[in-house]
Amino acid sequence: MPKATSAFELALDNYAPHQTLTNWLYTQLRLAIIEGRLRPGTRLPASRDFAKLHGVSRGTVVSVFERLQSEGYVSCRVGSGTRVTRIAPVAPVRTTNSRPPAYIRRVISDHVRPKPWIGLAGRPGIRPFRVGEGAVDEFPAELWGTIAARRARNFRSWLQTDRDPRGYRPLREAISDYLSSSRGMRCVADQVIVVSGVQQALDLLARILLKPGDPVWMEDPGYFGATIAFSNAGAQMIPVPLDDSGLSVSAGLKMCPHARGAYVTPAHQFPMGMAISLERRMALLKWASDNGAFVIEDDYDSEFRFGGRPVASLQSLDRNSTVIFIGSFNKLLFSSLRIGYIVLPLSLVDVFLAYRYRTDFHNASPDQAVLCDFIADGHLGRHLRRMRELYASRLTALIEGGERYLKGLLEISDVRAGLYTAALLKNGMTSWQGEKAAATRDIEAIALDRYTLESPDPKGLLLGFGAFDKASIRAGLIKLAAALAR
Repeated sequence: MPKATSAFELALDNYAPHQTLTNWLYTQLRLAIIEGRLRPGTRLPASRDFAKLHGVSRGTVVSVFERLQSEGYVSCRVGSGTRVTRIAPVAPVRTTNSRPPAYIRRVISDHVRPKPWIGLAGRPGIRPFRVGEGAVDEFPAELWGTIAARRARNFRSWLQTDRDPRGYRPLREAISDYLSSSRGMRCVADQVIVVSGVQQALDLLARILLKPGDPVWMEDPGYFGATIAFSNAGAQMIPVPLDDSGLSVSAGLKMCPHARGAYVTPAHQFPMGMAISLERRMALLKWASDNGAFVIEDDYDSEFRFGGRPVASLQSLDRNSTVIFIGSFNKLLFSSLRIGYIVLPLSLVDVFLAYRYRTDFHNASPDQAVLCDFIADGHLGRHLRRMRELYASRLTALIEGGERYLKGLLEISDVRAGLYTAALLKNGMTSWQGEKAAATRDIEAIALDRYTLESPDPKGLLLGFGAFDKASIRAGLIKLAAALAR
């Protein structure tokens, strides 16, 4: 019994002027077939009749039918006409209110959700006391532009730069020299790998060093970015408590003596601010060496220490290739730079590069050349000296203002380092209550319990000061005092 010719009517009012008639007709017929409005076996009108019915040229119809046939939507046979082939229909596009597919629901249910943020993050502008921001208005942008322009004039030579997965070699040499002089490190350029920042470094290292279920020591409270990276690798987090000397190695030995590694911020603990004592550093290195474990040293802002020289790195004390050192220029200079680095033991370099090749073949960029010149010409050293003075004065303004406006409400730490400081609540509020109260006065103060794993709520706030002048700090403290006094 012959099958009926389609009575499918095209919705001519859906025609968009920016489309060619051929593409529009093809799209309409293809969707009708996929969605089942044109059923398998349905015979389409002859091209001449189709063209006359819908007011298009026969050449357009023939072109569309040929395309649909080449993609398997219809079949054309002499004497049988053009018929819709049998394909599995799909459901129409879901609306925003419909339930997502099962695999999306499964991913959502398995996803580890961070502690919720209140609604200041999406607002325009930087409000006191946002963490993670520096005084970008003090960066020598004209000087950087001059260096970049000089590089641009010689761009043809850059096109011939060797592909090196480690990054631009002159920059790696400059980083090696800088770390040797400023952090007392023993490293060569071949150990330095350029990355986009600390988070990419942690993500790559976690996937290389850890297998699902591997235990790793974590500072508690500690940096949430490391927690995310190690969780993504399936690691088991061992929350090691802190005291005034930093991470408690003895507590770690009781909790999990055979952990695969440890993540620490020894020069300026995040978020509490203390430096790990020399005794603890040596104990940590001994544990790692005895157990064949690694130690990731995150040196995220050690350059900004306002009392004496920066603390020597943990890597400078290491004699058994246990320490992997990571750092970044993004906070030192400006956050959109996106250049950080890893210093690996030489024996781990080839393994790291082989793994990195799975995601990134070529790692050099013109920005790396500009940064190299900025370091080699001495501009980095001069900039850091100037910024240390500026940030020290802003921290002093924060501490002195806290004593004046926040007495009995909030006690600001006297740690003289970094671009932020921890402050403990004295008004009976929890960390979360303090953060929420601050937000009502348009103040961005982060609850310290956001950074805890299992330790009790420190009942405090994290205050950034690097991006704010003294007048802004004073005004912010007055608003914060009003919020916490409620």
